[in-house]
Amino acid sequence: MTMRYVSFETSQGLPKFGAMVGEEHICDLSEGEWLDLSDVAEDVAWDALAASVDPERRDFAVADVRMLPPLTRPGKILCVGVNYPDRNAEYKDGSGAPQYMSLFPRFIDGFNGPGESLIRPPESEQLDYEGEIVIVIGQGGRRIPEAEAYDHIAAVTLCNEGTIRDWVRHAKFNVTQGKNWDRSAAMGPWLMPFTGPDMIHGVTLETRVNGEVRQHDNTANMIFGFPKIINYISTFTTLHPGDMIITGTPTGAGARFDPPIWLRPGDVVEVEVPTIGILRNGIEDEAP
Repeated sequence: MTMRYVSFETSQGLPKFGAMVGEEHICDLSEGEWLDLSDVAEDVAWDALAASVDPERRDFAVADVRMLPPLTRPGKILCVGVNYPDRNAEYKDGSGAPQYMSLFPRFIDGFNGPGESLIRPPESEQLDYEGEIVIVIGQGGRRIPEAEAYDHIAAVTLCNEGTIRDWVRHAKFNVTQGKNWDRSAAMGPWLMPFTGPDMIHGVTLETRVNGEVRQHDNTANMIFGFPKIINYISTFTTLHPGDMIITGTPTGAGARFDPPIWLRPGDVVEVEVPTIGILRNGIEDEAP
């Protein structure tokens, strides 16, 4: 049985976590020794959690709960920018592949779970999509060698790294304020234990808006591969269990069209990697 872990909130507002059983039900795992999946990540207790899953239990129907980001209390969330060759070419500045990766932080308040809408704020209509793979650190470390980097990944998920484009350009040296609007992004559809490089290397990453393919690339084309990302980040900051790294998006975001095509209420965005699943979210305006 392939484990797919989710975090959710019951109709009574109680936060819980569990394992998917089929596509429509959840085996509740929140009555054990861990508070949530972030606790599991910090304890590096994925094997123990898997042993507690009963595939015959269907404690909750997905339709009856509100799905949350898989890790509701992650450690650091670091994002890699401009990590595909065609994405770098979008800048039209004549530069080759960068020598060093671009990085910026995101905060968990900026993320919804699968099936929940990305929220467009009243301050801007420029809500954009970015489909990406997310890696979750299991074994922590500092100055992790590239040859050992895959051993430090505990789990993977997907992200629509929603961005408010005009706010990205408010400052000269950073993009933080355009990348951290509340509920402007999403993670999911679940957290899958990492079983080896073929889960994420050499796989197709595709983003669709209302069924139309907008982004399509293979992770083998990344400028900075997964081992290099872990090596580089751990050079300057210690990586801890439960830290998350969002690893970059291909070309094709709405900002790159002429004229730009921003997300609007009623749109449906899907981010898919065949080895992980499909993250699907709608778009809504922020309620007054």
